[in-house]
Amino acid sequence: MAKISSLNVRVVEGRALPAKDVSGSSDPYCIVKVDDEVVARTATVWRSLSPFWGEEYTVHLPLDFHHLAFYVLDEDTVGHDDIIGKISLSREAIAADPRGIDSWINLSRVDPDAEVQGEIYLAVQMLQDVRGRSLRCHVLKARDLAPRDISGTSDPFARVFWGSQSLETSTIKKTRFPHWDEVLELREMPGAPCPLRVELWDWDMVGKNDFLGMVEFPPKVLQQNPPNGWFRLLPFPRAEEDSGGNLGALRLKVRLTEDRVLPSRCYQPLRELLMESVLGPAEEDVSSPLAMLEELTLGDCRQDLATKLVKLFLGQGLAGPLLDYLTRRELARTTDPNTLFRSNSLASKSMEQFMKLVGMPYLHEVLKPVIHRVFEEKKYIELDPCKMDLGRTKRISFKGTPSEEHVRETSLGLLTGYLGPIVDAILGSVGRCPAAMRLAFKQLHLRVEERFPQAEHKDVKYLAISGFLFLRFFAPAILTPKLFDLRDQHADPQTSRSLLLLAKAVQSIGNLGQQLGQGKELWTAPLHPFLLQSISHVRDFLDQLVDVDGEEEAGGPARALVPPSVTVREGYLLKRKEEPAGLATRFAFKKRYFWLSGETFSYSKSPEWQMRSTIPVSHIRAVERVDEGAFQLPHVMQVVTQDGSGTLHTTYLQCKNVNDLNQWLSALRKASAPNPDKLATCHPGAFRSARWTCCLQAERSAAGCSHTHSAVTLGDWSDPLDPDAETQMIYRQLLLGRDQLRMKFLEDSNMDTSPEADTGKDFRACPDALAGQREAAARLLEVLEDLDQAHEAFRQQEQGKMVWAPLGP
Repeated sequence: MAKISSLNVRVVEGRALPAKDVSGSSDPYCIVKVDDEVVARTATVWRSLSPFWGEEYTVHLPLDFHHLAFYVLDEDTVGHDDIIGKISLSREAIAADPRGIDSWINLSRVDPDAEVQGEIYLAVQMLQDVRGRSLRCHVLKARDLAPRDISGTSDPFARVFWGSQSLETSTIKKTRFPHWDEVLELREMPGAPCPLRVELWDWDMVGKNDFLGMVEFPPKVLQQNPPNGWFRLLPFPRAEEDSGGNLGALRLKVRLTEDRVLPSRCYQPLRELLMESVLGPAEEDVSSPLAMLEELTLGDCRQDLATKLVKLFLGQGLAGPLLDYLTRRELARTTDPNTLFRSNSLASKSMEQFMKLVGMPYLHEVLKPVIHRVFEEKKYIELDPCKMDLGRTKRISFKGTPSEEHVRETSLGLLTGYLGPIVDAILGSVGRCPAAMRLAFKQLHLRVEERFPQAEHKDVKYLAISGFLFLRFFAPAILTPKLFDLRDQHADPQTSRSLLLLAKAVQSIGNLGQQLGQGKELWTAPLHPFLLQSISHVRDFLDQLVDVDGEEEAGGPARALVPPSVTVREGYLLKRKEEPAGLATRFAFKKRYFWLSGETFSYSKSPEWQMRSTIPVSHIRAVERVDEGAFQLPHVMQVVTQDGSGTLHTTYLQCKNVNDLNQWLSALRKASAPNPDKLATCHPGAFRSARWTCCLQAERSAAGCSHTHSAVTLGDWSDPLDPDAETQMIYRQLLLGRDQLRMKFLEDSNMDTSPEADTGKDFRACPDALAGQREAAARLLEVLEDLDQAHEAFRQQEQGKMVWAPLGP
């Protein structure tokens, strides 16, 4: 049994942000932090006070996280970025509604005294002697304190208050991980019992000291259960300051999922019911668990459900039957072929998620070269006369003001220059398209042809496939490359317009020219000859795509989504030499190209270099961030490995930016997740000049001063399949509709089931169909009840083992 916790975060957009630049605008971006860990950074939206990001992250977390924070900053080319404001959400606020948060939230001012982090280790004793009572506070150490000095460290000391008395520890210079090991004893004064408060401060030679955090214990706790262990630092209690919207607002969608995953045997009955659904007739199925799930799930929940179902059936080797079942249900409900798969039905969403799960490497291979060109060349492209900026074109060309016709011809040439390679890459990609996708499209092609065999509907079987492949896969990736990991940054407004025109053209090709020349965008007419020429080859491409042999279901046999030998991440990193004797710190880092798979973490001087050095993934014991002060360099991580003799080795790697760092951390942690003997603590600094830069300890073998974060990872297409976790999420989704299910099928005693009542077209009124519905609903509710009881049994078992304790080591 395991517990899982994940945050689904969507940073949608901002509005009414203050102008931070002299131009009267800002270049805003958003940083997402869980507790003190930066987990994501959105792209910068240039020259906008109402930015749209639309970026979504799934963050897998430890169960004991406390708060989620969003910081909005204005990026500056010179100097430090300006802080605009922040939003802080407590774990309790997020968990209050199972559906999560979806609203506009005003930004608040960033108060330095509220920006606290870290923990302190205390051991408190209450003593009694002939002179009365006294309190002995043993201040041992602290960890992960906020950096208050320009060096990226602090000079912390502790101040202990009990009643009217106070004492201070010594000051430890230049560290965020101080070790005091000092005992402070205070004598109780007459009067009512007083709480104990311990404050941490950063000592400054000039100006006032900076607050680092505090902990407080009421008299009852001191008397009955004196503190002994790690305790999280808190800010001074104060009312939440509301900026009244003066700093703008963010639209956020946040949902917390915390669950207990039971042993696999507990989920077997539910999995069997789900598998039975896809193997039975789908056309008039209203009583299977899958049919009920579709009926009970709406909106954003339907996309989440589609993802869980596809991953579950992929893991069982039954993705093909699942997609075929949903396709048959969709076709049975469709009378007009022009509306087929146009809605956000479970069938549409499942196929969309399936393509993302199995086809992302294929998408990158096809689109990345041309998308890279569009971003790098930054050409001005515009066909719409209402949007043409002739003055802008003059500034770019320096040849006088061109005519509208000249701009149109130039733009048409540039657009077809990008569109041609994109179309050629797609049409020539049959052999590179994953077999799972081709088999799914083959089955879709056959089902649609069976449903609409008439000659006038001969293109429907092609449109069904191209609607998914072109309109729901390639076109969205061209429009927003950042969201498909094709680029690290969003496009600037000019490049974004070029991408929009390219995406519209790909959509027109995917529609097989059905709406060409219709609607308001008649200015696209100069592009029509090129589009028609491309469309003439699309049918041949789709015929080749579905011409695939294999009895195996789409998705293949039960397997990992990404085989261990497949590279899940690659790119350049700066690697520090093991012993840079005599070299300046910066020159100790050398540029190397890295590959990560489920088996190896290897590197060489360049991608073409034949000789590679390899680190077995099974040797990795920790993957953690490194403090900027360790090498005076940002975005550094460490990979701690253990050799056959048990000796630990640390490799330091610098990434190009914070997102690159987060993605490498996540990929390495997920690849090494099954490894035994993972480290619980590590040093976030480096051992230099005969001491650790983080905690100042002089022994290289000293125990780590900070806890590791192996549970913090980012969800993406390469996540391993976990059938038990996916089934647990489907169980939770069914629970939300259980009352509705019971009311609809079991408790409606007034429903007339006589044959005479069957006067309408709703086949659910037929006695046989209704009896089948009730039987299936009863089976499903029985399975849910069994899972309820299993969860309750494990919950009681856990409660029996629980004892009060401070924070873990």
